[in-house]
Amino acid sequence: MDTIFALATARGRSGVAVIRISGPDAFLALSSLCDPVQPRQAALRVLKNGGEVLDQALVLTFPAPGSFTGEDVVELQTHGSVAVIDAVLSVLATLPNLRPAEAGEFTRRALENNRLDLAQVEGLSDLVEAETEAQRRQAFRIFSGELGVQTAEWRTCLVRAAALLEATIDFVDEDVPVDVYPEVRGLLNSVLPTLRLHADGVRAAERVRDGFEVAIVGAPNVGKSTLLNALAGREAAITSEVAGTTRDVIEVRMDLGGLPVTLLDTAGLRETDDMVEAIGVQRARERAKAADLRIVLTTPDGQGDFATMPDDVVLISKSDVVRGDISAKSGQGVDALMNRLQKTLASKASKAGLATRQRHLNAMRIAIQALESAQDRLTTAPELAELIAEDIRTGIRALDILLGRVDVEDVLDEIFSSFCIGK
Repeated sequence: MDTIFALATARGRSGVAVIRISGPDAFLALSSLCDPVQPRQAALRVLKNGGEVLDQALVLTFPAPGSFTGEDVVELQTHGSVAVIDAVLSVLATLPNLRPAEAGEFTRRALENNRLDLAQVEGLSDLVEAETEAQRRQAFRIFSGELGVQTAEWRTCLVRAAALLEATIDFVDEDVPVDVYPEVRGLLNSVLPTLRLHADGVRAAERVRDGFEVAIVGAPNVGKSTLLNALAGREAAITSEVAGTTRDVIEVRMDLGGLPVTLLDTAGLRETDDMVEAIGVQRARERAKAADLRIVLTTPDGQGDFATMPDDVVLISKSDVVRGDISAKSGQGVDALMNRLQKTLASKASKAGLATRQRHLNAMRIAIQALESAQDRLTTAPELAELIAEDIRTGIRALDILLGRVDVEDVLDEIFSSFCIGK
């Protein structure tokens, strides 16, 4: 395998830059730059290109397999100027058997060398992209291997169940338990509830990762854009006394109590002959329906024809001029609304399990369906031990796919393309 190198920190001027080298010739490359460094130690070294001094750097060495990638790894912590970085990278590019790393290649090698499972790789990607505290916590749980640990527990139970059944099939004349079905049934009953629980939590986990959407809806000129600006703390939308000012959906990203939230300001809901406004109204209805939560602003006369859903917040707007619940202009009720939104979304986020992606959900659904089939056969056709065992093996294979052990080559390129070079 080639030895690869890349800048692991962001380009541009900084106090320190980290350049990473990984592969069989990593230590040989280091010897071309400076005096040797003892394994698993950090040392200050002068980096040279022949007789020319490039920089003074803190050098760390990690022998295989005890490194991030599972290979020999060197990290050079240089000064963070563009000139220093370019000089060191240019010298590395001239060394034999070294080449620049591709996007995500360090992490891909960690996967291939069994330092990480695929779920951990996805967790690392989410951790790099995390913008809020909730995203950080969720991503770190996955990156630290919690999903892998849980999946290993499921898998152990299923392997035991399959082994019991196969013993009755392959060694029917040998000294094996006469009735293994009670234990098999118990193993399936121990796996299925938690497997279903984590599958049910994927939707909430996806929202924590990608962000919740909160749509502000209501009739024209009811104060939607003014409320958006008040919640966002800036003039994100144009406000006007003229009805129909907002024609398209305006999105504002914010951090609400550690949760990622996108506020949607939508067109006023009304019948109109204006073709452009009518398109905006249709989009408003569609986005509002798909949102995780809706703030419905109304007048004392009612909320119009918009049907609310559980957890939606219905408020009489413009309380500075009418008897109502909130005034985005004066600020009355805005803090209370923020607190209510935070509590409601936090409740939704609390349902998140360890599985965070559609890929995880697909694998879990296959496993659940197979194990439910095994349960049914145990009850209705226990003599079909071969088919029951095959159902359980199907569940095991689905869990292996979940962790990237089999049949995931088609998703690897997509996953690693989102990584930065040097990660």
